[in-house]
Amino acid sequence: MNQQLSKQIRAARIIFALRRLYPRVRTALSYADVWQLLVATMLSAQTTDKTVNEVTRRLFKKYRSVRAYAASAVPALAQDIRRVNYYKTKARHIRAAARIIEKQYRGTVPLALDALIALPGVGRKTANVVVNELTKRANGIAVDTHVARLSRLLGLTDEHTPSLIERDLMRVVPRRHWRGISLRLIAYGREHCPARPHHHAKCPLRAWHRRRSID
Repeated sequence: MNQQLSKQIRAARIIFALRRLYPRVRTALSYADVWQLLVATMLSAQTTDKTVNEVTRRLFKKYRSVRAYAASAVPALAQDIRRVNYYKTKARHIRAAARIIEKQYRGTVPLALDALIALPGVGRKTANVVVNELTKRANGIAVDTHVARLSRLLGLTDEHTPSLIERDLMRVVPRRHWRGISLRLIAYGREHCPARPHHHAKCPLRAWHRRRSID
């Protein structure tokens, strides 16, 4: 059996186990429309979803449209999101993205992966989250820190760069599971197998872990 086929079988069994743990999954970010999801995902880099949801609860009431963000003053917007990491940079990117969407897309957020990645502050992970959440056909796999760490732990990749991890996952995970595997790995990392040192004996997928002692 070649290595690629072996990893495909391994991935299939891991997906089966994850689907039993988490039959239904969706993003933990709160949003009411495409733009709000994009903003929330941009804010979530290096920040917990819980904190982002607390910040956006007020933010989305103050700024109710793409146009409102485009017309905002960066210092004021930065203060509104100051609880998230890198809030000054994120404020600049959010306003810049809003202005591009207003000018080029008439206020409608594009749902094409390349168009999203072209926006300031929107990387491939953020674009994948938005597209996978809001469309029926995923174009990639969102790789955050949980997905990166657990993909290595579960033997699905040896890479450390998000783009290369995504490439490896796309090779062994069937397309219909691209959205689900990301969300399920995130849930698994939060609930059962966190990054902090811990005993893996209680991890539900421990049979597939490369390391079973204490990380």
